[in-house]
Amino acid sequence: MTRAFNFSPGPATIPEAVLRQAADELLDWRGTGMSVMEISHRGADYAPVIEEAQADLRTLLGVPSNYKVLFMQGGALAENAIVPLNMMRGKAVADYVDTGIWSVKSITEARRYGAVNVIASSKDDQHPELNYTRVPKQAEWQPTRDAAYVHICGNETIGGIEYQWVPDVVAAYGTDTPLVTDMSSHILSRPVDVSKFGLIYGGAQKNVSMAGLTFVIVREDLIGHAHPLCPSAFDYRVVADNDSMFNTPPTYAIYLAGLVFKWLLARPAAIGRPDLTPMAAMELLNVEKAALLYAALDASQFYVTRNVPEDRSRMNVTFTLRDDALTMPFVQAAAAVGLKGLKGHRAVGGIRASIYNAMPRAGVEALIAFMREFERTHG
Repeated sequence: MTRAFNFSPGPATIPEAVLRQAADELLDWRGTGMSVMEISHRGADYAPVIEEAQADLRTLLGVPSNYKVLFMQGGALAENAIVPLNMMRGKAVADYVDTGIWSVKSITEARRYGAVNVIASSKDDQHPELNYTRVPKQAEWQPTRDAAYVHICGNETIGGIEYQWVPDVVAAYGTDTPLVTDMSSHILSRPVDVSKFGLIYGGAQKNVSMAGLTFVIVREDLIGHAHPLCPSAFDYRVVADNDSMFNTPPTYAIYLAGLVFKWLLARPAAIGRPDLTPMAAMELLNVEKAALLYAALDASQFYVTRNVPEDRSRMNVTFTLRDDALTMPFVQAAAAVGLKGLKGHRAVGGIRASIYNAMPRAGVEALIAFMREFERTHG
């Protein structure tokens, strides 16, 4: 059977080479006679798995030495609670920027643990066609004096908008207020200056690994101040002091992440651009894929994409059909030819094509060819 192109937003497509290696090692990992998922996380055999994964993630992102790389569980949704439990640090309020549904989820959860000030929003109830179609400019922010931190969702997978810039918190606050970002869906898709963030977190099931693993990259001076009621397993200091093994970690998901990191490290040579860093190589590929798909959308009157061009997501391309009655026939016909997972989120409908790192250019080209044929036969 031919492997399908998986456009699902998550759990998402994983590099085929990674899946093949994992399959080859499933029953006998490194001559142990056991699967890696059976090996004790406390044993000497497993130690290199998590150590190499952490080291490779540091290399890929250029993580400074004064940052901790943690592997946790619960996904970004759990982190919506874990972040304020660790980051309020006795202060009265945290600032959040609202760019869509995932921002709202973060705001709603944070309000369980402290006061939240929404300092900017692209929500527009008066003009539904403009609702959550852009990232608010920093000039629109109304920051809170002495906020514990400011939180953004770097890429909104449901609405398909993405920060193409990093906020300047010193300019906004006059101080080094920690910038916190949910980077679940665009981590490792481009170079990032980690030093501009106090905390980066996300679920791994989009660009890193399978579901069940959460990554946290946090500046050391920001940990050790958890709320007294914060569960020990969610206290960044406890997790860091125990090398992400205070409780049993998601061992197989970490192993798979390690394979993905190796795959990413090899991208420059694989595409014939050894002059590039792995993240620069991935950005080049991702820009090309997104540009192809958006160009096809912009050239059509059959398909509609509402988002402001400069804020369009490279990872999650969202659009509608001008005739909504054709949406499900489109999804079903696409699935029948191996283009899977294109149905938009139930909250907004339409179509969503998630084109993460592991989506090859061939998948995007196949989708564009299908879109053109569907328009020809239904337009």
